[in-house]
Amino acid sequence: MQSLLLDFLKVTESAAIAALPWVGSGDKIAADDAATSAMRDQLNEMNMHGTIVIGEGEIDEAPMLYIGEKLGTGGETEVDIAVDPIEGTTPTVNGQDNAITVIAAAPKGTLLHAPDMYMEKIAVGPKAKGEIDIEATLLENMKAVAKATGKEITELNVLIQDRPRHQEYIDTIRKSGAKAHLFHDGDVIYATATCIENANIDMFLGVGGAPEGVLGAVAVKSLGGEMQAKLLPRNEGEVTRCKEMGLADPKGVLTHNQLVDSDDCIFAATGITDNLLLNGIKMNNGDCTTHSILINGKDKQLRYIESQYNTKQAI
Repeated sequence: MQSLLLDFLKVTESAAIAALPWVGSGDKIAADDAATSAMRDQLNEMNMHGTIVIGEGEIDEAPMLYIGEKLGTGGETEVDIAVDPIEGTTPTVNGQDNAITVIAAAPKGTLLHAPDMYMEKIAVGPKAKGEIDIEATLLENMKAVAKATGKEITELNVLIQDRPRHQEYIDTIRKSGAKAHLFHDGDVIYATATCIENANIDMFLGVGGAPEGVLGAVAVKSLGGEMQAKLLPRNEGEVTRCKEMGLADPKGVLTHNQLVDSDDCIFAATGITDNLLLNGIKMNNGDCTTHSILINGKDKQLRYIESQYNTKQAI
């Protein structure tokens, strides 16, 4: 897996650069198509047997990188892939912050294989690993995190997406005296932030997409934190689809090891526009500078990487 680190970085850089012309365009389909095509092209050049195990869509929803799609030129390395060609398509096409391209990979059979559906998630950094319980109340989890981090509840910083479905959580956080930091789009970077010391984030929680949950789980695991989750099937059709993909209990608690069952994993994300951890692409006389995170789970190593490209040349 480790030999593929820079290849996966190039995948997210390529997708971000491909999406750049569509920033502010209002055209979500064109932006997604450009990023997806760039990702697929780069993945198909890699020396691996890759399979998309969770992503945005099934085979009949191409051009998305669909669940079950095979990628790569072959070789001995068999890889599970979780992907989001653009996390934050709306802010991308509206010219707003919080848009990234992101991918995660781990050895075959170690990433959650599930449909694109809603998922409840909770994540914390290394200090609170082993202390959370997604079936406990939010206040109980906050007390446990405060104790583990040596803080008072009133000192906690909690990241949560600004959605009506989260209002009860937001009210609970603020009534406790803790700080609820709201974000509008995408949650992978925000889950990851719990494991980055200078971000000063103690907990991430909320309901969002399952692909983003697995992507975030890889980043959090690679940095020594913990994530737990529960899929939220909306109907019997989604329950059946989960069972067909090997999930015996589609509504059960998913431990971190069920989300990603290997430390030998890779996480890469490149900023399209600015966000909490990454700068967006900067242009200068036809050249662009990308800003990315590359995380190596095997040695718990996080790297911030700047790359320069001439946009008139193929990446």
